Amino acid sequence: MKEKHFDINENGASVRCRIMTEGDSRTFDKVVIATHGYGSNKDVANITRFAEKYLAKNKDAAVIAFDWPCHGMDGRKKLELTDCMDYMTLVVNYARDTLKAKEIFNYSVSFGGYLTLKYIVEIGNPFEKTALRAPGIHMHDLMLKNVKDTDLDKLAKGKDVQIGFERKMKVDQTLFADLAKSDVSKYEYFDYADSMIVIHGTKDEMVPIKDSEEFCENNVIEFVPVEGADHPFRNPKLMDTAIHTVVEFFA
Repeated sequence: MKEKHFDINENGASVRCRIMTEGDSRTFDKVVIATHGYGSNKDVANITRFAEKYLAKNKDAAVIAFDWPCHGMDGRKKLELTDCMDYMTLVVNYARDTLKAKEIFNYSVSFGGYLTLKYIVEIGNPFEKTALRAPGIHMHDLMLKNVKDTDLDKLAKGKDVQIGFERKMKVDQTLFADLAKSDVSKYEYFDYADSMIVIHGTKDEMVPIKDSEEFCENNVIEFVPVEGADHPFRNPKLMDTAIHTVVEFFA
């Protein structure tokens, strides 16, 4: 597998991207956009593993990963949902216009899964098929858990606070208002149900599996529980099970 890092510089944004391929072609019939979760980045091992497995069976395809705003090598300091939507649009346009993709797929995890669901309903659905692993259905509540109790007062007063793991990012009350407004559990996905799958570990300690179960039941979406898997799917065998499910679904 070959990979290359590049930036998409448009509309005042600089999206840090990573493309993985089997050959040297510059155009691809199929492109998978793979997005990472909160606090992660485009170079995370599960994306690499997915690309290896997917490209082994689809040698004429490409996998693109990118850093969400305020993640990885991205230059932004403050997390805003509008920036996230803009980044996804730029990557989708790159896949369609530069790589000449006839089909675009989406494989997203956690926070990336939430943003993908938001994008599909609010912006449009450019994806032939979408596979989500442990998506943050109730992202407002999940994100609020990252704010220290001592910072809640600052948020209420309209001040910025810092959240994050290895890399810190600024957030304010506007982000949480936007998350509440874009509550994907309240949207309907019946029109996309046949082209969507949700995978979730039964031992997920960060995003409750019941959130995915209810979401899939309400929208008649295929739900695949993976017995014993935690949120990041740290067990390599269980990770491979999830990836195999996605690769087969995209086929």
